[in-house]
Amino acid sequence: MVRKGIKNLYTVLIFLFLYAPIIVLIIYSFNESKSRGAFTGFTLKWYQDLFTNRAVISALTNTMIIAVVTTIVATILGTLAAIGIHYSRKGPFKQMALNLNYLPILNPDVVIAVSLIALYRFMGLDFGLSTVLLSHITFCTPYVVLTVLPKLKQMNVNLAEAAMDLGAKPMYALRKVIVPEIMPGIVTGALLAFTLSVDDFAISFFTTGHGVQNLSILIFSMARRGINPVINALSTFMLIGFFLLLLVINKIGRNEEEEERDL
Repeated sequence: MVRKGIKNLYTVLIFLFLYAPIIVLIIYSFNESKSRGAFTGFTLKWYQDLFTNRAVISALTNTMIIAVVTTIVATILGTLAAIGIHYSRKGPFKQMALNLNYLPILNPDVVIAVSLIALYRFMGLDFGLSTVLLSHITFCTPYVVLTVLPKLKQMNVNLAEAAMDLGAKPMYALRKVIVPEIMPGIVTGALLAFTLSVDDFAISFFTTGHGVQNLSILIFSMARRGINPVINALSTFMLIGFFLLLLVINKIGRNEEEEERDL
């Protein structure tokens, strides 16, 4: 009993350590003063200023556009790549593909950013929103591959073969048999890609162009002269949005599990 209480206390302290900065951020989004040293009074003016701050709204728009497009493209590419790797024969090609997939994950973000800069310079591309998008797709796709591969390994290998034996064409079997079976892995990969894209700073900072910035770059530039409390308000909104999204996804997952049990 005592040991269980110690474990619970240890767990609470860990979560408190991890989430205390977020709680402080939310509290100070209602602080009347710009100072982060003292809470001088309750106010909602930073939430009002949020919707009139063009720089923040522009950065948020760029962040969402980049994250959504990256998620869609990286999920499609990563899923197809994972299926191709899974069904390829064992040999040097398959091992090489897996090793190449690990490179963007194992290498530091700065190394990836510098490599992409050199590539874009060689190709003669103009730095801007397009280069940031390409960069995010490049480093998010391997994560999707790694989340889909385990689901492919867990899948019954005879399902797709049985569907094709019964007359289904390969693309039809892919859409109606394989994809539904690995959908949890695809959704997980999409969420991971979206999170990584929103959170990224190093790659975005090095591959962006003049006049194009996302939230991470904007916050970095603000840090030199002091963070605007409007960012605290925006962060609170985003935290609430992500929390509600996770609740919805969790609810959908539970409903699907219940339906499978009923069947």
